Amino acid sequence: MKYAVLLIASALLTIACPSERAPLVASDIAIARPLPGMQMTAGYMTLTNNTSQQITLTKVASPQFASVQMHETVIEDGIAKMHRLDAVAIPPGDSLVFEPGAKHLMLMQANGATENVTLEFTADKAVLLSVNVAFTD
Repeated sequence: MKYAVLLIASALLTIACPSERAPLVASDIAIARPLPGMQMTAGYMTLTNNTSQQITLTKVASPQFASVQMHETVIEDGIAKMHRLDAVAIPPGDSLVFEPGAKHLMLMQANGATENVTLEFTADKAVLLSVNVAFTD
């Protein structure tokens, strides 16, 4: 009887805690609420690739913004400039950090007031990750 209870408990834990991890995980997400009179903001986070294959993100979208673009800040002739990125690659088992002064998201043309932002990350024409976070103030 004791072993039967342990076996059932073990089976329930296996069902409740699947061994497979999500292919792409976002952490440390920070998206500032657009300033009054502004229609854009920036987004920062860490994206982790939990697969054995490279993930190439080709699109980020949000229903709260008309456009979300991946950008990178580079220094050219001593001047910081932003360049739009059509895609970013995350090697297998590695992380990509979106941070100020480097790669980041630009969320443009806010679609009204909201407390949360949903971001959908697309690779190979499929949404790999959808996250919903509160604005950071």
